[in-house]
Amino acid sequence: MFTNGLRRGMPIALGYFPVAFSFGVLCVNSHMPLGMATLISVTNFTSSGQFAGLNLMLAQASYFEVALTLLMINARYFLMSLSLSQKIDRHMNTLERMIVSFCISDETFALASLEVKPITFKWMSGFLLGPFLGWSLGALAGELVVGLLPSAIQGAMGIALYGMFIAIIVPASKPYVPFFQFMSAGFKLISATLIASLCGAKLFPREVSDNE
Repeated sequence: MFTNGLRRGMPIALGYFPVAFSFGVLCVNSHMPLGMATLISVTNFTSSGQFAGLNLMLAQASYFEVALTLLMINARYFLMSLSLSQKIDRHMNTLERMIVSFCISDETFALASLEVKPITFKWMSGFLLGPFLGWSLGALAGELVVGLLPSAIQGAMGIALYGMFIAIIVPASKPYVPFFQFMSAGFKLISATLIASLCGAKLFPREVSDNE
């Protein structure tokens, strides 16, 4: 059971490693203390949230802005965990559920949701171990190897900031939307997230059948 879950999670682990590697490089290039990228990765395990949090820290955003921004970015995990809770084995206790929920991500949720049989703690432990190690070790490798990389490659690591594309677009829109000129970096990201969510809900509503 554990081995089967570990095997299922390996593709995710391999995909996480290069992204986490770029996060480690970015932290070092941002003059963060050595080991900080790994500590953040081990205790958070949220790619877009970590990139956003680092960006806000570098912008000297307030604790409130950082907390509110990360809450909004990671709020989707509440819904994912609720959905996945309907598939887990009923014998899984509270502590085991908390351990499992810590490592829920977009990719792990998607694969776990495809399981037909009830999901046991043993299976989930193996399934989530790979992605967790891939993400954590990737950040550590990025911190340790950054000094050996040419500056051009280090600069190219910024491509991995896929989670921050909204924060890049909104500041650039300041000449066209004067309202953003008076907002700090954290509230720009919050506002952009809310606006994008509302537009998505309005333009692409989910049709509900009579049976739902």
